[in-house]
Amino acid sequence: MPEISPPAAPPQNAHSALDDAQGLAYGSFMAALCVVILTHLGFVTGQTSGAALLISYATGWGWAPVFFVINIPFYWIGYKRFGAVFVAKSLFAVTLTSALAAILPNYIKFSELNPALGAVMIGAFTGSALIALFRHGASLGGIGIVGLYIQDATGFRAGWVQLIFDAFIFAIALFMLDPWAVAWSFLGALVANLTIAINHRRDRYVV
Repeated sequence: MPEISPPAAPPQNAHSALDDAQGLAYGSFMAALCVVILTHLGFVTGQTSGAALLISYATGWGWAPVFFVINIPFYWIGYKRFGAVFVAKSLFAVTLTSALAAILPNYIKFSELNPALGAVMIGAFTGSALIALFRHGASLGGIGIVGLYIQDATGFRAGWVQLIFDAFIFAIALFMLDPWAVAWSFLGALVANLTIAINHRRDRYVV
């Protein structure tokens, strides 16, 4: 496979450090909020966060440490393709998301949440979180990094790459979870990936 050239230099009107900080904080918070809703409903999701959820459900281990560890191998891919700054931002986002996902359940409780509405909320929040991270040069690791790699190299949308990987996660989930939980989970993942595929268009951005 031919070596893919490194990303172009950032434009002169690129985001400031403060812009990046709030973008990473927003994306991480929204992603952690999704995890709280997911675990409350007993749903699963795609990407490495979904893999971490399945491991958490199967073993009883906390999602946050599993998610953090499972992403470690992907940082090398991110470093090779996007450089040290991208990896540093992604590591920060993953660490912050993991920490918030462990803390937020102490402050957020649900007495009732309709599964259909919960699935749409999860999808919309996840899409919003990932777009914010993508726009500020970061990812939640794993398949997000691979998706961006493939999108920049071939033009094939990051959202569709993630959707394909999600199909494998959900196939495994069918053997572990209630079929209705998997069905609602798939709706959430579909909303998230369509949100990314439709809205994450680099050619539409000024920066």
